[in-house]
Amino acid sequence: MSKLSIGVDRGGGRPAFRQIADRVREAVAAGLLAPGDRLPAARVLAAQLGLARGTVDTAYALLAGEGFIEGHGAAGTIVSPLLSPAAPPPPPAPAPVPEIGQVTGVLPFRMGLPALDAFPRTLWSRLAARIARRTGPAELAYPDPAGLPELRESIAAYLRVARGIACTPDQVIVTAGFQGALALAAAALLRPGDPVWVEDPGYFLAHGALRAGGARLVPVPVDPAGLDVAAGVAAAPDARLAVVTPTHQATLGVALSLPRRLALLDWAARQGGWIVEDDYDGEFRYSGHPLPALKSLDRADRVLYAGSFSKVLFPALRLGYLVPPAALHAELVAASRVLQGGLPALEQRIVAAFLAEGHFARHIRKMRGLYAVRRAALADALAAAFGDRLSLTLQAGGMHLLARLADAPPDREMVVRALAAGLAPAAVSTMSPSGRAEEGLLLGFTNVAEAAAPGLAARLATAIGR
Repeated sequence: MSKLSIGVDRGGGRPAFRQIADRVREAVAAGLLAPGDRLPAARVLAAQLGLARGTVDTAYALLAGEGFIEGHGAAGTIVSPLLSPAAPPPPPAPAPVPEIGQVTGVLPFRMGLPALDAFPRTLWSRLAARIARRTGPAELAYPDPAGLPELRESIAAYLRVARGIACTPDQVIVTAGFQGALALAAAALLRPGDPVWVEDPGYFLAHGALRAGGARLVPVPVDPAGLDVAAGVAAAPDARLAVVTPTHQATLGVALSLPRRLALLDWAARQGGWIVEDDYDGEFRYSGHPLPALKSLDRADRVLYAGSFSKVLFPALRLGYLVPPAALHAELVAASRVLQGGLPALEQRIVAAFLAEGHFARHIRKMRGLYAVRRAALADALAAAFGDRLSLTLQAGGMHLLARLADAPPDREMVVRALAAGLAPAAVSTMSPSGRAEEGLLLGFTNVAEAAAPGLAARLATAIGR
């Protein structure tokens, strides 16, 4: 009887006798009451709970009718001996390693988060209010599935200057971020079972989207010169598509070398393959000039260039863009009409104004300077916290650091420990479709303030073990 603890919520809407019955059932199911165990007498339990005895009698009668308990007169009321003993609880499952996309909130080191604390929210709010006030009936209709003309015009102008891509507004398709662009490309180009080159390690959400579309992933290793094109040709020369991050490789941070770029373009031209170029953070380079986009070298028109505002503005915006080859444009717009149906017009008009009025270019310049400072501060703090155990390579661009530690637990285990401490690094091993990539931790630095870097690095060292 001492194992049974019953409480009644008098403020709840559930009758007290049903609450008593619920507690007894739960105790039996949990093994706190075994078959044959004696229950408190109705009079005693009623006094303990401050209830009328009739309320407890009603609860016991309900349980007896269900076969949970039996009354034995003067011997009292017992749990029915006919019930099976509760099975022992299963051993706890090992803690799963969350993927990047499963981590929510603004946690330190989280990948893909720009400096949200430095975003010009006041300016953005003024633009949003101004554009909302000017919204008329025509702007409330279904939007163009290719994107609003004013946004496509602003994107084309930006790409000509900043990324060396000669395109017209009519070539641009506005998408729901990079994932939306990839979904359109997969819908237009892939059939179930088609082989697709993917970087190994690489962007796990791209891998997931391609699998969902029925593609057969062909992991292609990445080395200091980027995607190993020769290895891709050896593994699947007839691949339908290659998905690459040539400016700043999504995991290791390296740039695709010029010889590899030319080899990739040559493969696509000869084999009739297509290339999706994910230029997710090409604006952020801290030494030398920004690298030109792969598409700017594409003479055979085989590259689908994808950009996103998630990394340069803020992820909640969920807007990106695609500049496809001319031969694919109509098919991709048709896919957009079916899959996206057009994207929110208000957000598109705000982004268009943000670009056209020069705010975007100024924001990029400001963030490039801020990120260089935050990158250096976190690198120094990690070196101080981990000492000689740390191997850290500073690439020329990007938004994250790759850290490798000597005498450390598996990277997945380190991520679990870090999350328990309120930190959100990512494990390199979870980005490898083949499972063969060298382990390490990916640490976003763009959302880590300079002054906070030493304390966060020390917390990480404590969490995963110095």
